[in-house]
Amino acid sequence: MDTNRRTLAKALSWQLMGLVTMTTLGTIVTGSAGIGGALALASAALGTVCYVVHEKLWARVPWGRLPK
Repeated sequence: MDTNRRTLAKALSWQLMGLVTMTTLGTIVTGSAGIGGALALASAALGTVCYVVHEKLWARVPWGRLPK
């Protein structure tokens, strides 16, 4: 099981990649870097919270783990 700090670091690094991707996509779709960036920031914030909750819930599920 990962520590809280490791889970947070993984979530943040993943969201950073998503932030760049969403900013680029949002800018292309809307034609506005400001709107694209705002959309990306909202998505990153929500995605970070959802990722941490998802990881913590799955950490409680023993299914699919190999015995130590």
